[in-house]
Amino acid sequence: MTSKDEIYSQLAQIALSEFVDIVEDTRIIEGKLRVFLKDESFIDIWLSIKKKGVYAYHWERRHVDGTIYRYNNLPDKEAKKLQTYPKHFHNGTQENVIESDLSNEPVEAIRALLEFSRKVIKA
Repeated sequence: MTSKDEIYSQLAQIALSEFVDIVEDTRIIEGKLRVFLKDESFIDIWLSIKKKGVYAYHWERRHVDGTIYRYNNLPDKEAKKLQTYPKHFHNGTQENVIESDLSNEPVEAIRALLEFSRKVIKA
């Protein structure tokens, strides 16, 4: 098992054990960890193996309520104006780009994202 697979396995375990109220299942698909949520949305977690520390956490909800939420630290021209660049957050839409305070540590990041998801789902 690669270290990326080990991290994905650890993140999957956190999602399944600590967020059982909103998480249905997890699966590694095409190099990403997919977290299936009980509202029929899903979160894709991608960690780069080529560039250590590069990530994207994408919550796909367009088929549920038309929204997406994505934390990432990939260069984005819309995020250049932000103090947290290259870290940024797509808040509800691809175009609504704001600063991100998401941890660079995957374990802390998944917990923060799933807490956020819990609040949105239960609202």
